[in-house]
Amino acid sequence: MAERITGTPDEPWSVERLGAELKSYIGRLGHLWVEGEITQWSNSRGNVFGKLKDVSGDATVSFNVWRSTLSSLEGDFSQGDRAVLLVKPDYWPRGGTLSMVAQQIRHVGLGELLARLEALRRQLASEGLFDVSRKRPLPFLPSTIGLITGRDSDAEKDVLRNAQLRWPDVRFRVEHAAVQGDQTVPTVLAALERLEADPEVDVIVIARGGGDFQNLLGFSDERLVRAVAAVTTPVVSAIGHEADRPLLDEVADLRASTPTDAAKRVVPDVAEERARIAQGRAQADDAAHAGSWRGRPNASRPSARGPRSPAPRRSSTSAPRSLGRLAARADEARRPRGRGRRPAARAPARHAARAQPAVDARPGLRGRADHVGPRAARCRRGLPRRPRARHARRGLARGRRAGGAPGRVTERASPEQPSPCCRRVSAGRTCAARSTGPRATAPRSPCSTGWAR
Repeated sequence: MAERITGTPDEPWSVERLGAELKSYIGRLGHLWVEGEITQWSNSRGNVFGKLKDVSGDATVSFNVWRSTLSSLEGDFSQGDRAVLLVKPDYWPRGGTLSMVAQQIRHVGLGELLARLEALRRQLASEGLFDVSRKRPLPFLPSTIGLITGRDSDAEKDVLRNAQLRWPDVRFRVEHAAVQGDQTVPTVLAALERLEADPEVDVIVIARGGGDFQNLLGFSDERLVRAVAAVTTPVVSAIGHEADRPLLDEVADLRASTPTDAAKRVVPDVAEERARIAQGRAQADDAAHAGSWRGRPNASRPSARGPRSPAPRRSSTSAPRSLGRLAARADEARRPRGRGRRPAARAPARHAARAQPAVDARPGLRGRADHVGPRAARCRRGLPRRPRARHARRGLARGRRAGGAPGRVTERASPEQPSPCCRRVSAGRTCAARSTGPRATAPRSPCSTGWAR
């Protein structure tokens, strides 16, 4: 029987007429019940867009649940549920797409697909394939990293870029494979076998971007899981996103939440390692310096701020500058001081005595030493004591002013010949020659300066 052909080459149908005929033909199919596994359930603005997979074959169909129907459904539905849907086929001529509009959805029970995966998970766990003791540590800095991923995929770009940012000299051997569909398991197994045979590969990364539950089923295949458990090279699983948990994540030596996370796990950060090396060297230097100080008999431990170098000895070339400073300090000590201030006379003499060996070593400095010597000798002699602060506030002093009020300084006793009565001032005595009033103290034997002893 000859096939019926509609239209002629001279009078073909338009695309619009074809779409209208398809819509009319599909619309005559009416409503029908269909059973399958919900492998995708996405809610967008109150409407649900999903996929229904055949329970025994490899056929998949898309379906829609509009907002008005979703509010009347009994129970909650999610990915992996096995359900029966009352759908009506609908063809959209403008987009050229065929979809099933669901009118009713009913639960059948736990999805067979998830049930099989849970059964396989329990079986492999009972065999010990998921034990933590089987996990192998990753090398600190791998020589070559094997990467199994899709060709020109975003996962490949993320792994390569982030690893090179952390360690620019990292090397990769990339093996491309199918990451979804029926060819996922055989192609990934072949790539894994090739990388396992390469002695330069120190770690293998299996990476894929996010996707729906159905697209990630290949990474839960029992053959792939057992092959990863049998290899001797450490394996990193970077499949999907954080919420995706294929069985490959359970058997891998390290699970990375994303391909970017896998790149950060397999190589160290060169900046952080350089900072650690610098810190370690500084600590080693401090420890070595502290050990050298412990070996000295009379040495104290250096402070925590850092090692201090020993102070250099003064050579004879610095003697002229030292003598000049000593002479200036001797003149300052000889010069009369203000009230209530004590001259520092002992320090210049002490420093001059310390500088004497340097002076003897260089005859040219003896002239300066002869000039400083008498002044230092005068500084060593005793000077009047400093009056107490409470007597100084009362206006007492060590001399008197001619024709003035008592207790004011007009002339001082010579430093070479201090008067004994000057010491009485600090003890609260008053001058017999100038004292008046009922509280005046009777003089015992006035001294040459007119003060009572």
